[in-house]
Amino acid sequence: MSLHYELGNRDNAAGVRLIGRIDRDASDTLDEAYAGVASDAPAAIELDFSAVDYINSTGIALIIALLARARADGALLRAVGLTPHYQHIFDITRLSDYIKIVQPDPK
Repeated sequence: MSLHYELGNRDNAAGVRLIGRIDRDASDTLDEAYAGVASDAPAAIELDFSAVDYINSTGIALIIALLARARADGALLRAVGLTPHYQHIFDITRLSDYIKIVQPDPK
């Protein structure tokens, strides 16, 4: 399954709900999603990973590239919906030092 996205807002942030796989084929989709929310110059961008079923090392590199773009644009990047495995990956790669990990609202 390739990567798809939905745009919205959540907790005073521009939201991007990511759906599918984040791998080498996700580059254009991530760029498009980022452009869709960055055009409004939000203070924060929240990436929702709850519907992401796979992230490989290239996907992590793409997320790092999004982080660099957000920082250059002066926006805080947040992540929600990470599985414990991917939260651990964010921790060991130190992405969690730069991307705020938030817990999803209980339903």
